[in-house]
Amino acid sequence: MVHTGPHLRQHARDMRRAPTRSENRLWAWLRDRRFEGYKFRRQFPIDGYVLDFYCAELKLAIEADGRQHGQILMAQYDDQRLLALQERGIEVLRIPNELLIRDSPMVEAIIRHAIGQRRAR
Repeated sequence: MVHTGPHLRQHARDMRRAPTRSENRLWAWLRDRRFEGYKFRRQFPIDGYVLDFYCAELKLAIEADGRQHGQILMAQYDDQRLLALQERGIEVLRIPNELLIRDSPMVEAIIRHAIGQRRAR
């Protein structure tokens, strides 16, 4: 069961209204089943967290990570979040924004590989 409260759902809505450039780029690839035919949702609330992109069929989350994720407190939060999501069987694929800007074809290949791995299970 997905546990979300009204505050978290509103926060997800607000995040959908103000995406980062990297989120916009990823969403252009993932929306409308454009990527391998899988349905992704953006800014999807689950268990107290908001996932940048989530495919329920594959149990795959894709996160666009800015520089703040390298800071100690944020890294600790990310680790805690990762463990909670893994307990639900969700794989989290972290894409650094810098890589997305510098090498989009590489990011596409990474996402295709992750989808292939999840599909094989």
